[in-house]
Amino acid sequence: MKAVIIENYGGKEELKDAVVADPKAGAGQVVVQLKATSINPIDWKLREGYLKQMMDWPFPIILGWDAAGIISEVGADVTDWQVGDKVFARPETTRFGTYAEYTVVDAPLLAKIPDNVSFEEAASIPLAGLTAWQALFDHGNLQAGEKVLIHAGAGGVGTLAIQLAKNAGAYVVTTASEKNAAFLKELGADEVIDYRTTNFADVLTDIDLAFDTMGGDIQKDSFQVLKEGTGRLISIVSEPDQDLAKAKNILAKSIWLQPNGEQLQKISDLMASGKVKAIVGETFPFSAKGVYDAHALSETHHAKGKIVVRFE
Repeated sequence: MKAVIIENYGGKEELKDAVVADPKAGAGQVVVQLKATSINPIDWKLREGYLKQMMDWPFPIILGWDAAGIISEVGADVTDWQVGDKVFARPETTRFGTYAEYTVVDAPLLAKIPDNVSFEEAASIPLAGLTAWQALFDHGNLQAGEKVLIHAGAGGVGTLAIQLAKNAGAYVVTTASEKNAAFLKELGADEVIDYRTTNFADVLTDIDLAFDTMGGDIQKDSFQVLKEGTGRLISIVSEPDQDLAKAKNILAKSIWLQPNGEQLQKISDLMASGKVKAIVGETFPFSAKGVYDAHALSETHHAKGKIVVRFE
């Protein structure tokens, strides 16, 4: 099968077209013929070598952790899925990712693609959607009526977090550029703060949950706006300052995504009912050049929604 691989850590020029062996489904697994995948910051961070201590894999490495396609093979002990099913997933993190025509997925991690959702839209959801879900609900314990601050609302994780939080009955505040304000209010944001003209820490108070997707000073300033004693800060970037957390007697932690088919199916059901929609900002063709261009856009940190790679 065709794949885009890296054989060394480094810049985008390390992305190469290759032909590799087709994967085979083991017990409890299926093979998915990819119709689309998407780009996440972890892709290029791993490509650059920033995660090599955490993921000490031999080369070649196939990046990518969003799968949307059709089941082409079913392994032993798989009873809930069959060849031809349209599925999407955030597979386990291995060196055999989704920048390839076929990929193996553990059956419990699969969810059905709704009839009203395209492969490209489905591919934009798993990693970003599960990240938002787990940050807001598993770790942030967001409740109806609470105020949540979601940083970088126009990004891949942010657009889904806004919708999930609003659907759960929260009051949603987000940071974004003015040009995206109307778009984010359509998604469910109650308040959009233009980060270019206003420091959110100067205008917000009594936030129950801050969802940090940026780190640095933004993470540090988020402590200022949280409710003392009951506020929560959940980061997907870096470990928050525990001294600041103790000073306000609040929970502050960084999290790492856990693939979860059951949660992904819940997001799928929300999409089927029109309560959550995928935001695909740009689409690129599947090739080393297409993935190169997709990484370049992701690295700007200014992509709207998700960046998707389509298999023709």
